[in-house]
Amino acid sequence: MAVRTIEIRERVMAKNDELASVVRKRLAAHAVAAFNLVSSPGSGKTALLERTLADLGDELQIAIVTGDVQTQNDAERLAQHTDKLVQAVVTGGACHLDARQISAALDRIELENTDLVFIENVGNLVCPASWDLGEHAKIVLFSVTEGEDKPLKYPKMFRESREILMTSALTGEGMDGWYQLLRDAIDR
Repeated sequence: MAVRTIEIRERVMAKNDELASVVRKRLAAHAVAAFNLVSSPGSGKTALLERTLADLGDELQIAIVTGDVQTQNDAERLAQHTDKLVQAVVTGGACHLDARQISAALDRIELENTDLVFIENVGNLVCPASWDLGEHAKIVLFSVTEGEDKPLKYPKMFRESREILMTSALTGEGMDGWYQLLRDAIDR
């Protein structure tokens, strides 16, 4: 008997890429920059966003989509720092967000009154590397306590990122460079 292989992954990825293209066009039509924040769990995505909202929330119209496996904890933390929508996506076990989820989240965001969308992806450096969400760039965060070998362990994710910034959401060190990167993205 012959073995027949069904290439489901390729079809799923192709459909995701189609949706990501629609998301990208939708964001561009409203001149909204979007960044997909990815990291290991506990690396500081939420802390970085809290600090960013505190420092730039009056200057920029920022909306946030959070992804988490089981809770809305990060969304609830971030909602305390903004009157813009913080949209929670609970994946129910999936290790990443996909373009369909981002498209649905954007339906609830007033894009005409938004400068910047942050996607706080599920804490994982493997799965999110392969999924285009329609973002302008993936931004990888990692903490010095995680060890210097993260780029060697997760090369695809680090190849997907564009710039290296040393920041501390706790002390504020390096945050000016981060804020300039965001302003430059909006000005484009």
